[in-house]
Amino acid sequence: MSYRPARMKFGVFMAPLHHHVGDNPALSYEQDLRFIEKLDELDFDEAWIGEHHSGAVEIIADPALMIAAAAQRTKRIMLGSGVVDLPLHNPYHVADRFNISTT
Repeated sequence: MSYRPARMKFGVFMAPLHHHVGDNPALSYEQDLRFIEKLDELDFDEAWIGEHHSGAVEIIADPALMIAAAAQRTKRIMLGSGVVDLPLHNPYHVADRFNISTT
């Protein structure tokens, strides 16, 4: 017998391409975090946050930091990294940042 979920699941990939040159970065982070809070309130199942370093408007250089901030504000939505560009990071540091201790 195959597994069938009770309902269709919903998620979003949050590419950081939605900000504009000249936007206040602190305000942009806050808007993104409020968006994730709203997704949680609307019972979305997951939100994936992407990393980008180009275009002068892509402000998420480390998805782990955004995920940590969003986790403080949400109750049940699963948060994940859409991408971590390993050539730009030490892989050991990435593993350490995403390590979740259960103790």
